[in-house]
Amino acid sequence: MEEHSRIAPGLTGRRLRLRAMRWEDADALLRCWSHPESAYWLGIRPLTSREDAEELIRLLLEMERGEESLRWSIELSGGEVIGSCGYNNWQLQGAFRGEVGCELSPAFRGRGYMREALALALCYGFEEMGLNRVEAQCHPANLRSGRLLASLGFRREGTLREYRHTPSGFQDVDLYALLRREWRDYITLEREGS
Repeated sequence: MEEHSRIAPGLTGRRLRLRAMRWEDADALLRCWSHPESAYWLGIRPLTSREDAEELIRLLLEMERGEESLRWSIELSGGEVIGSCGYNNWQLQGAFRGEVGCELSPAFRGRGYMREALALALCYGFEEMGLNRVEAQCHPANLRSGRLLASLGFRREGTLREYRHTPSGFQDVDLYALLRREWRDYITLEREGS
């Protein structure tokens, strides 16, 4: 197996960078993916071992090589990996649409890191991939994620009833979306505000 992804470009923000996922990220990502709250919002069983994390990294890298998804490790400026984010899927022909997903280790929540990481991913999606629409799904009770998405300009479009099958049964998800023209307006406002 390859050590690094072939596709995920490095993206640098003010306090963090998005970089290709690596095998050595397994322990850090396990801390994120094994947390019961993270697993619940993601609709998965909490991972329980480094081998579980390595298997998920292998799957994500395999999907990336097949251009089915694009996932970055979120790394602080000191080199610590605190989560991941990226495009779960996209469709460039005809729809020009993608779907983002993210998770952050609980110890780093509430500090604006995920907002910064998703802003980098959104810039890449709209400016480099040529997306016109980016969607995100979150559990209706995940108020923190809903606020995060709204802070980036996403609009809640509705609830997809029993949309996701999880270890605890069928689960509703709220669908959020952001259009390229809305992102341009958002970026303009952000720049004028700083």
